Amino acid sequence: MTTTTTTWRDVPTKTVDVDGTTFAYRELGTGSDVPVVFLHHLMAVLDDWDPRIIDGIAARHHVIAFDNRGVGSTGSTVPPDVEQMGADAIAFICALGYQKVDLFGFSLGGGVAQMIALQAPDLVRRMILAGTGPRGGGGIEKIGAITALAYVKAFATFSDARNFLFFPRTGEGKRAASDYFRRLRERTSDRDRKISLQARIGQLKAIRQAGTSAPDDLSVITAPVFVANGDHDLMVDSRHSADMARRMPNATLKIYPNSGHGGVFQHHETFVPDAVAFLAGS
Repeated sequence: MTTTTTTWRDVPTKTVDVDGTTFAYRELGTGSDVPVVFLHHLMAVLDDWDPRIIDGIAARHHVIAFDNRGVGSTGSTVPPDVEQMGADAIAFICALGYQKVDLFGFSLGGGVAQMIALQAPDLVRRMILAGTGPRGGGGIEKIGAITALAYVKAFATFSDARNFLFFPRTGEGKRAASDYFRRLRERTSDRDRKISLQARIGQLKAIRQAGTSAPDDLSVITAPVFVANGDHDLMVDSRHSADMARRMPNATLKIYPNSGHGGVFQHHETFVPDAVAFLAGS
């Protein structure tokens, strides 16, 4: 097992060919045999991962983060459903030569992680699902209005919409948002491409379809699962996270206080040890 001192700030971006499509990814960490594959949120690229979470988990584990099909620096176009997003992620993992991985899916990435576990159960050892819920869980009709309002506020204040979507508008939440965006700016070179309009539209279609689909039988996901969310998530109500955890036979749930959709970012000093302890379980 090898060790690297590279951090998320300076780790190089790599590419791999997956059935004719070039996938962009970054990897760092301890070189453990089972890597932790990160699956990011709606409209996110590699540079939207919180360095404190990446580096914190990479201190104990081999971490791989990638842009799925059509996102950021990865080629092709975004598929309009989470099933294909899951299949694309499986193809990427297999192209790197792994037969067993841990998954960390945040928001939309949590939905993709569930698709991976349902389509390729033998591939998944453990899974962290943060700020996410089950397919067909309800509440999807509110997402458009919530997101649109956040973007109006962001435009009016010359800020990022995630200020309003990820963090509560309390003193604590505003400080957490400021710290989060400062951390995202730490990487100054070899940054990823911004997400395209086509990719945004494709992801939104996939989320809407998932929200109106029939629920999956999550009882067949027998791998250990750690479900995390904030207690005031505007995008995925924490009750949906709790419902998802109840439907998985080997899941545990933690709700972080006074936080929203980005609760794991706001509480990264607590979440990282929680995640590392979970991944270290037998």
